[in-house]
Amino acid sequence: MTLPIILELTLTVLLAATLVYCIVLERRLSAVRKGQEGLKTMIGELNAAIAGAGASLRALKAAAGSAAETLDDRLKRARALADELALLTSSGERIAERFDRVATKPAERMAPAHLPSGSVMHRLDALKAVR
Repeated sequence: MTLPIILELTLTVLLAATLVYCIVLERRLSAVRKGQEGLKTMIGELNAAIAGAGASLRALKAAAGSAAETLDDRLKRARALADELALLTSSGERIAERFDRVATKPAERMAPAHLPSGSVMHRLDALKAVR
């Protein structure tokens, strides 16, 4: 065997090994491309899900703001009604105390001048109308 034949056989073996390696590399690259396409699809779906979640959060925030405004309005009305009720209650207690004082006096000492005033009588009429 001569040197050129040995060199050609060595080159042929090396070229065959290179060809086999290229075939293996092509298969791996095609698998990576397929995986890359699947990854692109998955990233697109994830992006859409994130956008949907953001829209849902904005809607939830708007609904919470609306509910807070409604509750604030109701709370203001409730406080106003509670203040009005406290005023009516204290007025009723004063009227009841006057009645108690008048009722505990002896009958002979009661004179028409000691009867409740006209404004108290109007309040009494208003209370009777409420009942």
